[in-house]
Amino acid sequence: MFITFKNKSISAILSVIPNNKVTYEEGLKNYNFSRSKSMKLKKIMGFNTRYIANKTTTVSDLSVYGIEYLLKNKILNKKDISGIILVTQTPDYIIPPTSNIIQSRLNLSNDTLCLDINQGCAGYLIGLMICFNILDTKKFKKILLINGDVLSKKVSKFDRNTHPLIGDGAAISVIENKKNSNFFFSLNMDGKNADFLKIQAGGIKTPSNKLTAKLKKDLHGNTRSLENLSMKGDEVYLFIMSIVPSMISKLLKKNRVDIKRIKYFFFHQPNQFILKKLSEKMNISEKIMPNNIVGLFGNSSGATIPINICNNFVKKKNFNDNTVCLAGFGVGLTWASAIINLSSLKYKKIIKYS
Repeated sequence: MFITFKNKSISAILSVIPNNKVTYEEGLKNYNFSRSKSMKLKKIMGFNTRYIANKTTTVSDLSVYGIEYLLKNKILNKKDISGIILVTQTPDYIIPPTSNIIQSRLNLSNDTLCLDINQGCAGYLIGLMICFNILDTKKFKKILLINGDVLSKKVSKFDRNTHPLIGDGAAISVIENKKNSNFFFSLNMDGKNADFLKIQAGGIKTPSNKLTAKLKKDLHGNTRSLENLSMKGDEVYLFIMSIVPSMISKLLKKNRVDIKRIKYFFFHQPNQFILKKLSEKMNISEKIMPNNIVGLFGNSSGATIPINICNNFVKKKNFNDNTVCLAGFGVGLTWASAIINLSSLKYKKIIKYS
């Protein structure tokens, strides 16, 4: 599916990461793997440091902290907030929606639209599309798109497939109408392979109990329960390598955009290895397809793209030099991409939650 939006902008992005910094080496004692092999894995995957929320910190905590920071520093006016779109896989509660909790804690108007969306790796692209659709009504001034997860709480520390890479964080993007700025999107989904990335228990279908909380070792020596994130790494890798290059190629062709116009490729970051392989396959320099987010902050699911922008985007004076390509791919399975111009991005920053 291809979609075009006109006269929209991302005017600010603030990324919020927890204050608890952990290193890859701290978890080595928990893996059924020799230290020498583990250190080779570190180099290949780009594992280094991650930021993890403490036991009581939630997505709403990170989000409210970030929005209050924007308000305090006059990047945002409370009266201008017309909606909160929260994309998360780790809500504070099953009921009520976490976006309503955020609205309440900020004491926003009762006219504020609040909406929770359960999405992950492609959640930034999906969130943008929903914000743009809402803004098309012309009744909304500014919408806050929040991509946040504290997925480390759902990962087994004995699982070297997931534990070394998962980080926590939230990103708040200020979305609004602006003339002469077009956004081109592509979106696809495949629920048949949804079990590639899955938490089996804890929902209505399989409620948590003593059995679902029991740790079990798999054939590769990873130990997790049914309440922990399970990832079929090989299948995920093959999926990404097969769909992402063709997705980007089709998006560029559909919208008659020369790949040379793209100044950055800000992709979701599962790990450094996958991004390096994508850059090789697509013949794109690593300088314009950054792969450093997992090693600096960890894989924070839908927040990796806005964190990537905050950390790596250098704004140019020339409008065309701010044309970038975004792509998210993973849980669902879902894959989405966009060609956007970030000339309207006036503010970007990464802060620590405290």
